[in-house]
Amino acid sequence: MPTWSWIVIAVVVLIIVVLAVIAGASMMRKKRSDRLREQFGPEYERAVDTAGGQRAAEKELLARERKHNKLDISELTPQSRARYEQAWEATQAGFVDNPSKAVSEADRLVTEVLRERGYPIDDFEQRAADISVDHPKVVEHYRAGHILHLAQERGEIGTEAQREAIVHYRTLFEELLRPDHETRETHESPVEREAGTDPTKGARA
Repeated sequence: MPTWSWIVIAVVVLIIVVLAVIAGASMMRKKRSDRLREQFGPEYERAVDTAGGQRAAEKELLARERKHNKLDISELTPQSRARYEQAWEATQAGFVDNPSKAVSEADRLVTEVLRERGYPIDDFEQRAADISVDHPKVVEHYRAGHILHLAQERGEIGTEAQREAIVHYRTLFEELLRPDHETRETHESPVEREAGTDPTKGARA
């Protein structure tokens, strides 16, 4: 067989190999994107918006996963869970007489639960990023509650916004208290039941 024939065959084989590698890499990227989108849900879209694109967002989410995997996250003991539930009921009941104190107490309770479960609590943004790995569907409630809490400290919100802050905090609080084997789909969120059973509805304006 002439030399040029071998060269042609080699080039064709090389092209096939390159195309196969490209196709394989593309398939792996798609699988990774699908996995991250399924795992993080709305947090995936938020990351795309804040990071400025899909590739940067996925890089950030993968970094969150790697950091989270190094943490020693544990469930609360039944005793701790009961203690926090009682503390929350007292905080919520106190909203009627002192909404500002109740919002601050809600923020403190969430932080205490996070600390006891093993989440680093030094920086809020990092805290939210860590929470998003385990609780991507409710972390945005934490951000919203935190924003309202900061606004309260500046004297910029009234009772209705304070009530919203309590509901946001409670959404994450209840999620953090649940045993890991319980799924969120089996529970009604405070936001979903707010209109019917939110105890803060009796607060004075």
